[in-house]
Amino acid sequence: MKRAGILNRHLAGALAELGHGHGVLVCDAGMPIPDGPRVVDLAFRAGVPSFAEVLDGLLAELVVEGATAATEVREANPAAASLLEGHFPGLALVPHERLKELSAGARLVVRTGEARPYANVLLRCGVFF
Repeated sequence: MKRAGILNRHLAGALAELGHGHGVLVCDAGMPIPDGPRVVDLAFRAGVPSFAEVLDGLLAELVVEGATAATEVREANPAAASLLEGHFPGLALVPHERLKELSAGARLVVRTGEARPYANVLLRCGVFF
């Protein structure tokens, strides 16, 4: 058994398959899941695991060259907005409907148990060299 890092075998395997430019949608429990991308559903119950916990775990494993979130996050969920802006100084903001459209092109969707609105971000993978 792995002793550190991401233990969920489905998530660890999906992350290993990602390449430069691939998209990863990290979303709350209410975000519609698009057809097509691989989905790893981590939601256990409302709030568990939190958006912040999942995002922090993913960022320890991924190289991210860009991130996109919904414009509405700033007003509807200031805590998530602050978290995202802290991690991604160049965070792109688009209307929520546009984020849903963009998420259809993601390679991987990671669903958290977050139960607050607009706790969603689309990550664009980078390379480590």
